[in-house]
Amino acid sequence: MSRTITRMFDNRADAEVAIRELEARGVRSSDISIVSPSVAASEERSFSDRDRNAEERAKETAEDAGKGAAVGGVLGAGAGLLAGLGLIAIPGVGPVVAAGWLASTLAGLAVGGVAGGATGGIVGALTNAGVSDDDARVYAEGVRRGGTLVSARVEDAHAAAVEQVMSRGSSDASALGAEYRRGGWTGSDQTTRGPGGRQL
Repeated sequence: MSRTITRMFDNRADAEVAIRELEARGVRSSDISIVSPSVAASEERSFSDRDRNAEERAKETAEDAGKGAAVGGVLGAGAGLLAGLGLIAIPGVGPVVAAGWLASTLAGLAVGGVAGGATGGIVGALTNAGVSDDDARVYAEGVRRGGTLVSARVEDAHAAAVEQVMSRGSSDASALGAEYRRGGWTGSDQTTRGPGGRQL
């Protein structure tokens, strides 16, 4: 049996490190997704600086894991999920960069102009993958606030290892939801809808 493990990262570089390690551990790129707000080039560190920092963190992670994975496998430039990052406009969130099965679903919704209902946007895509409605709303709010969402579909036998990788530098829906609610977010339908009532 398989399950979907999802986490929110404060920044894209940490999310990319986690994705590279998941791929190095044998999780197929087709079973991993990333959704991150698009940042204007003038506001974002250069890709070379970000990649250098991500490589350093990935190198440390690979050494700590003790799995003997070659660093080249962890850092393979231009390979794996991250090579497929593309830009998608999500109503209520704005432009995001995304890749993986979740990105394919979101792109289809954006092109088809699907709005509202349980099948709309990030919430619908995550709930269709087995994430609870409450957790999906928290993650959609996290992306709207600038976080980077990573979601992986894995067999139960590999779930513990994947959760360990994804827990580094990230938050789960429970912690995020508590933080958002302390700030006044209710998680209701209205708070996860963008202009025109489209669901995030």
